Amino acid sequence: MVFLEVEMSWNVLISPDQLSPKGLLLRKSIIVRLLEDITNRKASKDHGYYIAVNELKAISEGKVRELTGDVLFPVKFTCITQKPMKGEILVGCVEKILKHGVFLKSGPMENIFLSYKTMGEYKYSGGDNPMFLKDYSKLEKNTIVRFKVLGHRWMEADRQFQLLVTLAGDFLGPL
Repeated sequence: MVFLEVEMSWNVLISPDQLSPKGLLLRKSIIVRLLEDITNRKASKDHGYYIAVNELKAISEGKVRELTGDVLFPVKFTCITQKPMKGEILVGCVEKILKHGVFLKSGPMENIFLSYKTMGEYKYSGGDNPMFLKDYSKLEKNTIVRFKVLGHRWMEADRQFQLLVTLAGDFLGPL
């Protein structure tokens, strides 16, 4: 799993009722709002998934918006992110099993597809508890799996990546 530390700039909007003449309360309001904004944004194409705000570098002077009275503070900070990379080996959990493949989840990444075509000798077995079987190995719901990323695509509408993965390779498969 590749974690990156990126320096970012952000505009934090504080409403008038959150403003305080005491500097520490204002700083706290800015930090809380920044964390809310990052959580709501979830991810970006360039940086990947936002995991944590690491360090607040600078808060610039606020600019008052005339119509609302809100104050816009430009902020610089570092953030830990996770971005999927082609060829990367990850570990995830089986979430859903379909006839044509398996959906996995790994950390903040929820849209990971493992096609039956990239599973090697695994065969689908339907029923009440669908699974893929191979000799003494099986892929069923909640199975922990090591896999390799074949490719990824950014989905702007969902603010997340779609990953296509494989089990072809040494030491890949159920753990």
